Amino acid sequence: MSLVRPADAAVEAVATGDTVAVGGFVAVGIPEHLLSALGERYAQTGSPGDLTLYHPAAEGDRQGHGVSHLARDGMLERVIGSHWGFVPRLMERIVAGDVEAYNLPFGAMDHLLRDAAAGKPGTVTTVGLRTFVDPRRTGGKVNDATTEDLVEVVTLDGEEYLFYHAIAPDVALIRGTTADERGNVSMEREALTANMLATAQAAHNAGGTVIAQVERVTESGSLGAREVDIPGIVVDTVVEAPAEDHTQTYGTDYSGALSGEVRPPHDSTAEETSLTARTVVARRAAMELVPDAVVNLGVGVPEAIPAVAAAGGVSDEIIQTVEAGPIGGSPSGGIDFGTASNHDALVSSPEQFDFYDGGGLDIGYLGIAQADRDGNVNVSRFGSRLPGCGGFINITQNAAKVVFCGTLTTGDSSVSVGDGRLAVEGEDGASKFVERVEQVTFSGDYALETDQPVVFVTERAVFELGEEGIVLTEIAPGVDIESDVVDRMAFAPTVADDLSEMDARLFRAEPMALTEFVRSE
Repeated sequence: MSLVRPADAAVEAVATGDTVAVGGFVAVGIPEHLLSALGERYAQTGSPGDLTLYHPAAEGDRQGHGVSHLARDGMLERVIGSHWGFVPRLMERIVAGDVEAYNLPFGAMDHLLRDAAAGKPGTVTTVGLRTFVDPRRTGGKVNDATTEDLVEVVTLDGEEYLFYHAIAPDVALIRGTTADERGNVSMEREALTANMLATAQAAHNAGGTVIAQVERVTESGSLGAREVDIPGIVVDTVVEAPAEDHTQTYGTDYSGALSGEVRPPHDSTAEETSLTARTVVARRAAMELVPDAVVNLGVGVPEAIPAVAAAGGVSDEIIQTVEAGPIGGSPSGGIDFGTASNHDALVSSPEQFDFYDGGGLDIGYLGIAQADRDGNVNVSRFGSRLPGCGGFINITQNAAKVVFCGTLTTGDSSVSVGDGRLAVEGEDGASKFVERVEQVTFSGDYALETDQPVVFVTERAVFELGEEGIVLTEIAPGVDIESDVVDRMAFAPTVADDLSEMDARLFRAEPMALTEFVRSE
């Protein structure tokens, strides 16, 4: 019996009060056709309402697609997500208190799906300890409308962990490339396998309904066993989507490089960008590399590290990974973030977070939004802006070393770089180093407890986390330590007894050789 249905008929399975889980990663591999149909059904009929939306990533494009289709008056009662930067319409409702909302780490949310599928009561992990997710802070609750505790502290063998309560989806909305009439789904043209299987199994094993959006349908028996990523035994309905609702990402219709179908020739002529403050930060951050370093690069300044590494002769020492699943190759930026080309392997996002949480990363390179005197970092909440933590907590908390990269201040600070020096010519920006962060997304105290090295790299100075908090260890040549650094911070950092100058080669136009710094530790 064929499981193929049109989208409007398929979403009739969603009832008022259901928990709906959505697979995908940010703007990649989103079941857009199903989400649009579900939103349109509510617009036309006022049903289904009071839904709980469980979405581990910010499935959207800032243009009203993805889970933004569900951000309608009365449609959502509760939202559980890791990031809302790409779904501003939903973020506005959450900040206004129109819906209950929880911000949980992306990896914990993926693992909750897998553990729910296995019939476990929840997920036990250290991820989130001492951060805002810890119930001794907010437990991930983000507004006053949210009162139920979904996270608790437990002690096992004398050690503290967080216990995330399992969520059983009533309906799973997932996506693949090809489905046969019995619901077996392959993902050969997808850029990611993401969390699709875990989402489907969680809903199916809870007695729920699994709806799979695909690009095409083939007859039963057409797919070989090794081609099937989601077996038909967990799929209830298949929906064939029109091309406009099944683009590979919200920015790319289809790229064989992102799916792994082709490997584009490596551009050996790629060069480092012009010398700027960003270049200085990326170069100094690259000095922290070790041979064959397995890294995760956050958005912003960390994205420049591969270019300076290539120019410095150490590109072969970097194995890049992305929390969505790619290992090796060249990760994409912008709206295609989460994908990669020429990657060596592609695993599911729950599997990638297994690797991260277990300490597989040598270095996590992340941006700085706010940091305070205790080494706490905030990237998840700024007043009425609530982007969320995404995978940041998993990455930073469990990497062997974490390097935070960014300029010392925000805004339009004017600096000139050249001739081995840096000069601050104007200062209109606010300091990123504040007395107290608005929200603890990374805990300096926990890093000290676990002996994790933490480095803060800026264009003017380098800091490390010590027992006394933030310690100034290096200063840029040409920079005045008081007027250009300390006076631009909300607190006075401890100054290391062996304070040194940053390498003058960081501030010169010619590429900086990095081979002497990348050595075994």
